[in-house]
Amino acid sequence: MKIFSRKQLREADQVTLKKEGIPSINLMERAGGYAYQWLHQRLQGGQVPIKIFCGIGNNGGDGLVIARYLLENGYQTTVYIVNYSDKRSEDFLKALDSLKEKTTQWPELLKSASYLPEINSGDIVIDAIFGIGLNRPAPDWVQQLFAHINASKAYVLAIDIPSGLYMDAVPATDEEVISASYVLSFQSPKLVFFLPQTGKYVQMWETLDIGLDRDYLINTPTDVELIGKQEILQMYRPRQKFSHKGTYGHSMLVGGSFGKMGAVVLATRAALRTGSGLATAYVPQLGVDIVQTALPEAMVLTDNFNGKTFEEIDYDIEPDVIGIGVGMGTDSFTKKALTDFLDDYEGKLVVDADALNCIAADPKLLEDLPNQAVLTPHPKELERLIGSWEDDFDKLEKTAAFAKIYDVIVVIKGAHTITVYDYRLYVNTTGNPGMATAGAGDVLTGMITGLIAQGYGPLQAAVFAVYLHGRAGDLAVPKTSYQGLLAGDLVDHIGAAFMDLFSEPEPAPEQD
Repeated sequence: MKIFSRKQLREADQVTLKKEGIPSINLMERAGGYAYQWLHQRLQGGQVPIKIFCGIGNNGGDGLVIARYLLENGYQTTVYIVNYSDKRSEDFLKALDSLKEKTTQWPELLKSASYLPEINSGDIVIDAIFGIGLNRPAPDWVQQLFAHINASKAYVLAIDIPSGLYMDAVPATDEEVISASYVLSFQSPKLVFFLPQTGKYVQMWETLDIGLDRDYLINTPTDVELIGKQEILQMYRPRQKFSHKGTYGHSMLVGGSFGKMGAVVLATRAALRTGSGLATAYVPQLGVDIVQTALPEAMVLTDNFNGKTFEEIDYDIEPDVIGIGVGMGTDSFTKKALTDFLDDYEGKLVVDADALNCIAADPKLLEDLPNQAVLTPHPKELERLIGSWEDDFDKLEKTAAFAKIYDVIVVIKGAHTITVYDYRLYVNTTGNPGMATAGAGDVLTGMITGLIAQGYGPLQAAVFAVYLHGRAGDLAVPKTSYQGLLAGDLVDHIGAAFMDLFSEPEPAPEQD
């Protein structure tokens, strides 16, 4: 699913108006009408107090249209106009006139924090104060209203975007933003729904198709794509009847050290579970018995030293891809081994964990990474690579620039893992808080490696593996709980995640 920018959404509005030959108020009526239908289908006439807070721009106009339908259909509705400016959009005024024509229950005007209406926890609050055009902090008294709504514990339905939230920036720490129980996002979700600093204001969301021009939506490229089941199904490659293990490639996982052999076992198991035809674990000599016992399906190679960490990476096989770094350690011998390896290796590569830390400590090693190497840092590892950032948008910009300079694919791990390449973002929709557990990243490294071994391109493999990784976690949680989920459970549910791709179509994405 495409995630459109503010500029693109406004262009879509204009293209729609021009092609259909309609005035802009008609589009507002359409958006507000669809939002009302969504609400009516769920309330079915139930008499829950509904309090609608409308700004004086087009988002407020959407709210007035919703209010008119609610009042016309007998819902217990009170409308408030948040009068933060003397300027009103033309369509807002038209929507206000239509409301006044249909009901004697005219809106109340809010002009300061001296009067904030009572809101009870059992109420439904519809937030239609600010839309996607907000680009500066709301007036102080309006922020007090936001705080008042948040403190009420009422169910808050935000129209298009929670008020106080920007499309392309993070609010300052002292700014108040409405925390929405649910967001009806017109036509496309917004990137801010998926970033750590802004996604916290959105408990759940759903896109509402308001009939913007289909040709524009299909043919307009975006810099951000939301990855769900349908996007992954387009990548999936079915297995052929007359194939063999060699058809599906050979993964080599380089990692492990004294006390950290579990990491390479997890990664190698994950590569095999994801479909790699062959898998070799390249480990220090102390790890041979561990890997052979824990994972009889894997082959094992070692260096020629009898130490607790790597002293060289030297092998006589030709793997299709190498995943390196899990549990590897960062001592001087290991750093030297990694440096020598990168100096010679030109194949497909996935880099994680301690290999990333070694590279961050010696940035000139970045020049030796092969094209389209996949890097899978957690937040601290990412910071060591690209430096600190001011906020989530700055982090994305710096990561994109870094990926472009070194021609690498960067997987920013998190609640909504984002894969970055060539200034494009691929935002994942699967996964849950139970996956914040030791070894989950090692599993992801193995999965990406296993997909590349089978012939998936590095970018495609990264995006696909991230989705499957999260889906495996989602399928495991009902059995384990968030707290009880282990990295090994993710590996055990990779097969189920593949099977799930061909289950009944999932409903529209809803994130909590």
